[in-house]
Amino acid sequence: METAKVMEYARALYEAHGDKAEAEAAQKAVALEDEGEVAQADTWRKVQAAIKEMRAPHQG
Repeated sequence: METAKVMEYARALYEAHGDKAEAEAAQKAVALEDEGEVAQADTWRKVQAAIKEMRAPHQG
């Protein structure tokens, strides 16, 4: 999945679930891994990482 799409999913998930969004993405990734859907799980791991990055305090 393109980086732009990952960021779009991450933003939408964060807007919908707030601080729980990162955990939601992680749970989705685990569920997909359990089902053998490795490529889709990888996408959700990228979404999870994007959410984590969005939530990180900005340094400057």
